[in-house]
Amino acid sequence: MRTTSPFGSQRRSAVAVAVAAALVAFGATGCGSSDPSSAAQPSPSVSASATAGVVTVRDPWVKAADKGMTAAFGTLVNDADTDVTLTSAATSASPIELHEMTMKDGRMVMQQKQGGIVIKAKSSHALEPGGDHLMLMSIAKPVQAGDELTFTLTFADGRTQRFTAVAKPFTGAQESYAPGHGEPMPGMSATPEMSTSPAS
Repeated sequence: MRTTSPFGSQRRSAVAVAVAAALVAFGATGCGSSDPSSAAQPSPSVSASATAGVVTVRDPWVKAADKGMTAAFGTLVNDADTDVTLTSAATSASPIELHEMTMKDGRMVMQQKQGGIVIKAKSSHALEPGGDHLMLMSIAKPVQAGDELTFTLTFADGRTQRFTAVAKPFTGAQESYAPGHGEPMPGMSATPEMSTSPAS
């Protein structure tokens, strides 16, 4: 009668495990790309998500101006289940600040919006004359009707998003687009009109 050593059975089990591990490693290597840079490339789903954007920017436009300050407007739509906060914006045409219009000492004044602009979940937030807006602090050259400006939005979680806005003439909402912009310019109405449509 043949007897089997317990050491022989353990050795066969160890060999079987080693062979299985080698096959798994070979299979993983065989499925990988021979291009070493492929590991750094984003997956299609990540690219699609980035393309979709953090928010939808609806009807963006910029107030045409010859010099100094102007502003960009539109509607930020958040279809996500969580709030998002816009913390800054940028364009090659000018430095930008996030601004708001608010009542101060009985007058409508413009000021930098502290804490950013919150777009609530499943909601929208208007950037409009007489309200929150992207303030172009010092345009490098005239922004004429029909010009297209590209903006980059940065959110509190570090995500960014680009959009393009067309410049349009607009005479309503007489905020002060000039140094000392916290108060209306002489001869301008202290209470901006609340029209949100640019002149055609």
